[in-house]
Amino acid sequence: MIDKIKNLPSSAGIYQYFNEKGQLLYIGKAKNLKNRVKSYWYFTPILRPNPALNPRIVKMLSETASMNYIVVNSEHDALILENSLIKQLKPKYNILLRDDKTYPYIYIDYSQKYPRFEITRKVVDSRDVKYFGPYSIGARDILDSVYELCRLVQKKSCIKGKKACLYYQIKKCLAPCEFNIKSELYKKEIDKAINYIENKKELLKELKKKMLFYAEELRFEEANEIKSRIQSIEKSNISSQIDLATNDNYDIFCIADKENRAVIIKIFMRNGKIVSSSHDYIYLNEGFDTDEIYYRAIMEYYGSEAPPIIAPILVAHEFDSKELLEDYLSSVFGKKAEIANPKRGDKKRLIDLALLNANELLNKTKIDNSYESALSIKELFNLQRVPLRIETFDNSHMSGQATVGAMVVYDNGIFDKKSYRTYHLESRDEYSQMKEMLTKRIESFEKNTPPDLWILDGGETLLKLALDLIESSGVFLDVIAISKEKIDAKTHRAKGEAKDIIHTADESFNLSTTDKRLQFVQRLRDEAHRSAITFHKKTKLKLDQESRLLSLNGISAAKIQKLLNYFGTFEMIKSASEDEIASILNLKDAKTIKLHYK
Repeated sequence: MIDKIKNLPSSAGIYQYFNEKGQLLYIGKAKNLKNRVKSYWYFTPILRPNPALNPRIVKMLSETASMNYIVVNSEHDALILENSLIKQLKPKYNILLRDDKTYPYIYIDYSQKYPRFEITRKVVDSRDVKYFGPYSIGARDILDSVYELCRLVQKKSCIKGKKACLYYQIKKCLAPCEFNIKSELYKKEIDKAINYIENKKELLKELKKKMLFYAEELRFEEANEIKSRIQSIEKSNISSQIDLATNDNYDIFCIADKENRAVIIKIFMRNGKIVSSSHDYIYLNEGFDTDEIYYRAIMEYYGSEAPPIIAPILVAHEFDSKELLEDYLSSVFGKKAEIANPKRGDKKRLIDLALLNANELLNKTKIDNSYESALSIKELFNLQRVPLRIETFDNSHMSGQATVGAMVVYDNGIFDKKSYRTYHLESRDEYSQMKEMLTKRIESFEKNTPPDLWILDGGETLLKLALDLIESSGVFLDVIAISKEKIDAKTHRAKGEAKDIIHTADESFNLSTTDKRLQFVQRLRDEAHRSAITFHKKTKLKLDQESRLLSLNGISAAKIQKLLNYFGTFEMIKSASEDEIASILNLKDAKTIKLHYK
């Protein structure tokens, strides 16, 4: 490796460190590969880590057995490539952030005769648009509340009608569809709505009045709906006594750490007022790095598209990649990007507010049971990373029919049902089905970042399959499998006595049925099994309905199965040509089937 380091090019690029097993440990970017990589090492009397570096980096270098690099055209390109590869491959020593979602904005398009407020996550193609936000949460609740309190055109389709509808009768619309409403009158309602959007205190005050009115009228369902809106709008708010006495916009990023956790706070100030805020916790597997967290957090938030409102960025700390990020964001925004670490004045007061909230979040939130469970599993099974986000896989079929797979996701103590995935599988045996499902998941890593751990419902054979697939993909990911205990070659399923076996790359564990770690893994396996069975039943019902319909047209069950064996699914049969179907059955049946699917 020493020769490769000494002969590195002086070009921009990314470098990768690997351990003796060939597992990826770290990905870094460099304006000059030779200078950057050399700075990690002392070359005499032997190659050894530079002790002046961050302890996390020194630990990583002590495990390094080889390195690789990729040359790119510029440092800007290196930044983009590095960020993409870290998300896709999840190296052990890079600090991992959640994929940042795009925050929504409320907007109004004044080019319309009777404009309406809508929600967007991208720049709307109109010069007459005004944006409000972004909102970490509560955008939909603010919008619904505005339509609750102001007499605006409620739906896009309303203006096309010619008669006043129910919204006019319940005094929620001026009905410009039927009546000649003067623009001044409609503008008053627009201005009223903007005041509510920009002044949450006023909005919340009116909503609370509305909630009490519904409660007094015994309209409890409507009162509860307003109450839910109030709670959602309040959640995104950071109370502040700071009055900038200006209409300035700022995006504020602040990071604080304590023990093995860090928190990232994002605060959005518009027209001198804080419109929303959000925070994310990071569990630090291998130490804290201010520089890496700041540039990754800012990269994740802005992505590769300019936001509807471009604001100067304030950060709580100086960090090494600031100038590089400014250059990158300038190319994204189409204008000069500003990242500043203010030392005095009102901007410094904003930073102090962010730091106060960040430290408060770290102090008041103790490490929860889910983290302690994940930590104990890491130690017992000798995992590389604390498994906070876990994907569990299972498949289901009935005599080879309706073969499906399911992936369930457990994230920081809860099942993340929005991230669940189900798969239609073509393979016939369980080994091939699992391979097909895991391969599909690996192919999606670029868009959907890998988790910390995979759990498979199966034994050592499936575990080895998964490990081989992971190794070939280059992703740094732990895998375990859970299988039923077998007695005399038969699965032992005695209620309350069945002992599941957990398999890792190094050994198998026969834990007590009362062991919390076994119960934790069983809980995830059972949820994957439930999801797979549910999807299988739904798929089987659809297949049975399709079969019955074909049977009514004279196609026998045997012929239907023959078609499924060849094409795989009814969708493929439907899209097949008459000649293709005739080659499996006969021309008469092919004509019948194509007629059925017309």
